Amino acid sequence: MSQMNRRRALQLLAALGTAGLAAGCGTDAAEGEAASDGSPIKIGLIAPTSGGLKAIGDEITNGFQLFLDLNGNGLGGHPVTLLTADEGESVKTGKAAVEGLLKQGVLALTGVVDSNVMFGIRDTVEQARVPLIGSNASPTSLQSVVYIWRTSYVLDEAGRALGRYLREQLGSSARLAIIAPENAGSQDVVRGFKQEFGESDPRIKDPVTWTGVFTNPSKSAYRADIRTALGRKPDAVFCFYAGPAAVEFIKQLRTEGFTGKIYAPGFLTEGTVLEAVKAEEATGIQTALNYSADLNNNANRRFASAYRKKHGTSPTTYAMASYDAAQVLDQAIRIAGVTPNPQQVNLALGKIGQIDSPRGVWQFNQPRTPQQKWYLREVQLDGQVLSNVLVTELATLG
Repeated sequence: MSQMNRRRALQLLAALGTAGLAAGCGTDAAEGEAASDGSPIKIGLIAPTSGGLKAIGDEITNGFQLFLDLNGNGLGGHPVTLLTADEGESVKTGKAAVEGLLKQGVLALTGVVDSNVMFGIRDTVEQARVPLIGSNASPTSLQSVVYIWRTSYVLDEAGRALGRYLREQLGSSARLAIIAPENAGSQDVVRGFKQEFGESDPRIKDPVTWTGVFTNPSKSAYRADIRTALGRKPDAVFCFYAGPAAVEFIKQLRTEGFTGKIYAPGFLTEGTVLEAVKAEEATGIQTALNYSADLNNNANRRFASAYRKKHGTSPTTYAMASYDAAQVLDQAIRIAGVTPNPQQVNLALGKIGQIDSPRGVWQFNQPRTPQQKWYLREVQLDGQVLSNVLVTELATLG
């Protein structure tokens, strides 16, 4: 499909659910040529403020706020009031957060860390006809949505990027153990990995070892399952954990005596994880992700420099995707005209072309997720600090 046809398809899809919009939506002003009247707008941000996912929630909040800081606390020429709500750790608390923000008259929503929450709030968002630009959670099963867009990734893509790479890199006689928590997100990742690696490849013939699902696991939470997987004598491990769960998994895997290579979606070593593990536990772990803080492009130099100056640490993919959510909203609100409403902003999202992002240039595809590059990173010591160092580009997916 040509770029012009793809963009037209996005426009038509975005138009769904917008019946009854004023005729002014199709004017030149709606194409972003008229100046905004500067009327204040409200944006609602949903993120966990406590529990095991709080660190990711903080990154999402930091990324969105940084864009506002660098752009006069405005989006599309309008001063912004950023309203935040605690996502919590369940669908129930996530829905309550969304409903509370909708009652306050937000023009758009953003954030959401947990995949189960994203799926659970789908109907609430679609019925409210208020666009949600998700900046983290994106389950593969979230299909045929009109008002939900994502600036992050689709979960199976992280598995696909590594599956394609490891299919070529692993030796012909190597055996790979797959270990992951038993939830919908892991199933997406593992399915994508197997599809690209080869479902019938003898190197991944052993059953997947499914572990319990914990946001704050104990120091022995994974050890029995790890022993089961290691009992099959694998040469390497593919896994999927994030946050405190990633810290404990890495530690317990090494405690059980595994010294081989570890491969994972980048969340395993993202954020504060590397601050909580030892160099001998994490050095050499290779991960696939849509972002690396050391990417050498103008957008990332500006973003990463500003983030480090404000927060004293390198940005993560969580912060980057939230920064891009603000950037996307900035463009869409400007396109929507002088007095935008949620339906007009949603329509405008389908008219955005390429985004000059810290991750590299990307654009929305037909399912409202990014078509973007994925990168291979390796944990290495940078002086005395563990860092995710960019190795190579893996694939363009989406």
